[in-house]
Amino acid sequence: MRPLPSRRRKNRGISLGLFALCLAAARCLQSQGISLYIPQSAINATVKEDILLSVEYSCLGVPTIEWKYTSNWGVQKIVEWKPGTQANISQSHKDRVCTFDNGSIQLFSVGVSDSGYYIITVTERLGSSQFGTIVLHVSEILYEDLHFVAVFLAFLAAVAAVLISLMWVCNKCAYKFQRKRRHKLKGNCLGLVIIHAFEDGGGTHYLVLTEKPLCGSSSTH
Repeated sequence: MRPLPSRRRKNRGISLGLFALCLAAARCLQSQGISLYIPQSAINATVKEDILLSVEYSCLGVPTIEWKYTSNWGVQKIVEWKPGTQANISQSHKDRVCTFDNGSIQLFSVGVSDSGYYIITVTERLGSSQFGTIVLHVSEILYEDLHFVAVFLAFLAAVAAVLISLMWVCNKCAYKFQRKRRHKLKGNCLGLVIIHAFEDGGGTHYLVLTEKPLCGSSSTH
């Protein structure tokens, strides 16, 4: 009759092993109950741009979704909510975050300081969770508005047109001045006409015209 306790112990050991195996299998199935898909794990953006951190998940029941921001300055919580309920947005991202039921969030008017790692954690009611990461890089551009470049180029073109017009007017005035000066010099070179009156012994009068040029040799008529 003594072998009976050993058999009972053996049966208990087998039962405990089966229970542990079932528990591990349940944990495994529970962890596999959440699937998280991130279409774009790295995003490049510019200053003042609106960015969508897009994700998709599937799980049993209504999960809890949490987004955190990690950078060189540490870890910061952005928002936490359950789909269908109001989101709990941190004070640092107030009026800058919009949540969606599929787990995605949208950031408005990002800046260079928003560059970093964005971590999403989807947690089921039973405690199992799944997380994913999106890297955001925000760069600053030289001209935030291309319209400014167009206006600046138009201004340069207008200045160039004014300068060309001034040069043309100055050239025209110089040409007229030189032409007038040449005409004046030509008029001065016509000379003077001097009239000489003579009377001979018989009472006859003679007029002699003498031309005296101002800038040339003299001639007598």
